[in-house]
Amino acid sequence: MTISSSLNAGVTGLSVNASKLATISDNIANSKTYGYKRADAEFSALALTSSEGSYTAGGVRVSTYRQVDTNGSLSSTTNPLDIAVGGNGMLPVTPYSAIDNTSGVVPLQLITTGSFQPDSEGIVRTSTGLVLMGFAADLDGTVLAEPRDSVSGMEPVRVVYNQYAANRTDEIQLGANLPATATTAGSSGDPYTINVEYFDNLGAPQVLKAIFTPSVPATGSSNTWNMTLTDSDSGGASVGEFTIEFDDTAGTGGSILNVTAISGGTYDDTTGIIDINVPSGPVTIDIGPPGTSSQLTQLSGSFSPTGVTKNGWPVGSLTGVEIDENGFMSALYDTGYSRIIYQIPLAAVANPNGLTTLDNQAFGVSPDSGSFYLWDAGDGPTGSTIGYAREESTTDIAGELTQLIQTQRAYSSNAKVIQTVDEMLQETTNIKR
Repeated sequence: MTISSSLNAGVTGLSVNASKLATISDNIANSKTYGYKRADAEFSALALTSSEGSYTAGGVRVSTYRQVDTNGSLSSTTNPLDIAVGGNGMLPVTPYSAIDNTSGVVPLQLITTGSFQPDSEGIVRTSTGLVLMGFAADLDGTVLAEPRDSVSGMEPVRVVYNQYAANRTDEIQLGANLPATATTAGSSGDPYTINVEYFDNLGAPQVLKAIFTPSVPATGSSNTWNMTLTDSDSGGASVGEFTIEFDDTAGTGGSILNVTAISGGTYDDTTGIIDINVPSGPVTIDIGPPGTSSQLTQLSGSFSPTGVTKNGWPVGSLTGVEIDENGFMSALYDTGYSRIIYQIPLAAVANPNGLTTLDNQAFGVSPDSGSFYLWDAGDGPTGSTIGYAREESTTDIAGELTQLIQTQRAYSSNAKVIQTVDEMLQETTNIKR
């Protein structure tokens, strides 16, 4: 019984060391594979019941696993859609063959890095057919709230180069300092003008002109201005007229005291927003609320337009895309404008090492890994998304070669055990002779 159990233990020793050798071979073969996670084998003793005065060898068994929670070093590239994860979390992808699924539900796979490029249809995918998934943004860059415990809210990321796009202007911030001396008795009363370029529904440039005319009193200072807004898209006609009075008291001097709408628009003294209408639709103009110096001011000094900004952009051709550390992918246009088109979340599971290993350095959710949750990059347990970067293999060649030598010695030793048991059995057979 003891001799035969020794033989069985030697055989299992050969088997488990062969499995260990297989993991080492895989690791060495993928030492230059981006996103590869090192495989390892863990041995555990197998104990059998022994009779009194004797020992029965049980042998050894092996379990193999991937060290998915280990991060490789990052290397820089020249492709903006080479994406790596700086820290925990994984990029959501799906096989290219699944995106035409009529049910609308695609299988989720996870990777820690990928080299993506738009194909002829604009689908952002790797050369091995993994399609990047994300939440689509509205034209203003807003990403709507979607379920984060399923893939129902995500869609394949599509980027079509040389595609024309424009976005109309509907928000303007109008900042300027109006000279206080212009509202004193004896001043010329000459108006001051600010021209603001904006974009209509077709992306064509239009001009909104703000004309500030001081109210000149017979004596003293009025601290009052008339603001008339004219629009080139309306043929130069007025689209709003307002009277603005400024404060000259201690502490709040120079800030807006009150605004009175005369025609063509309204003013909200809580937000400091003027609402007007132009042919392309409503436009809000932020001049600041009373008591603050955030936009329009009247201080002693020269006329100085400051902080004049707007949203929207003219017609432009998409020339590139970039992803930031929070997972927001922006389209870049040849006019110099950019806008957010997708948000790429990062998936996290309770036990990354329990994920199912798939082809192309991808992983699938399993009962051992636990369910996934799609976090905003940089939130919760997840790290950041890094463009122009790839994660290198977690294989350490020196460590693998060391384990290769140890495994080879262990394999040879188990073979020697089998050889020794064979010789002992031969001696037992020779006794009969």
